[in-house]
Amino acid sequence: MLALLDTVVTNGELSLTAAAARTDMPASTALRHLRVLTDRGYLVRGRSWLYSVGPAFVRTALASLQSGPYARLRAAAQPELEGLVEATEESAYLAVRDGDSAVYIATVESRRAIRHVGWVGRSVPIDGTAVGAALLAAPLARDARPVPLINTGAIESDVTAVCAPIHGLGGAVAALSVLGPADRLVGSRLQTASDAVTEAAVATSAAFSSVEAALT
Repeated sequence: MLALLDTVVTNGELSLTAAAARTDMPASTALRHLRVLTDRGYLVRGRSWLYSVGPAFVRTALASLQSGPYARLRAAAQPELEGLVEATEESAYLAVRDGDSAVYIATVESRRAIRHVGWVGRSVPIDGTAVGAALLAAPLARDARPVPLINTGAIESDVTAVCAPIHGLGGAVAALSVLGPADRLVGSRLQTASDAVTEAAVATSAAFSSVEAALT
């Protein structure tokens, strides 16, 4: 049932046939589980017979972002995300690890007409991406600074990502990223983005670790 819910949420809208196929589930079994999810409001079925996110899921997702570690991460990172957009004129993101994926849990878009656009809840692979490398970063030695990670074309061929890990008390807990057109994030602009992401990651790590230490 959770596999079906995750599949529909990830894809936005899916038919019964598509949802069953993507979860390697018989259609009859998928239908039974989808009925439970729709009855409980986690999914809705539209007039086109496609399943999509329902109000119960939205409520649960919002609650998870308003309390607990993710809420504290977002609070610590928000001013730094805004500062990254000011410093680089590119879109900035906060991501956490979810198994083999990185999931955006906060974003501030660039105000430029041509910009990278993502959304909260979007996931990208860990393997082969700058954000993935940041999330897998080893714990830092005392007073050490994170090294910015740069990748072009890992997800979108014309997009460059500049990322750095956010460290909590036990190691990397999240990553900050700046994403923009590859032909714009070059030379001095790329260096500015690298420096800004590193500084933002250091500031966010300090703010988040202070809160976590106070709670323990």
